[in-house]
Amino acid sequence: MFRLFKFLIFLAVIGMIALAGYAYVGPFFGVDFSAPQTENRTPVTLDAN
Repeated sequence: MFRLFKFLIFLAVIGMIALAGYAYVGPFFGVDFSAPQTENRTPVTLDAN
């Protein structure tokens, strides 16, 4: 049971390292992580009565 728990912790740590590496290296391979820069305007009617 302890070996399974240790293996799952190991996989979680490797996954976090891989995700951080992808975040740093991704832009070199054409992946764009930036937020969209469009402005959205929606009219709102406030009913105070």
